[in-house]
Amino acid sequence: MTANEIAIFLVTSCKHLSFFESYMFGSALNGIGNDIDILIVGDRGQRLSNLKKEIKLAGENLPLDVLYMDRSEAIETNFIKNESCVMLSVLAKG
Repeated sequence: MTANEIAIFLVTSCKHLSFFESYMFGSALNGIGNDIDILIVGDRGQRLSNLKKEIKLAGENLPLDVLYMDRSEAIETNFIKNESCVMLSVLAKG
């Protein structure tokens, strides 16, 4: 699967992604590597619990490696910029 196809699959399979900022990063963006690195940024709580369940189901046949951060962690570490993360919604649009 391409990064675009993975993003489309996740966005359509995981309805709770709409409550979070979601990104892909790492080698999967270039169509290489053994795993698919995903970053989810947002608040903890029931919506996150629901999203984790959806991602677990969606990832049964994908080698997903998911990192969860709240907004302050993402800002403090500058992770999105440092890792050249790309929003799933952008990837899904092609």
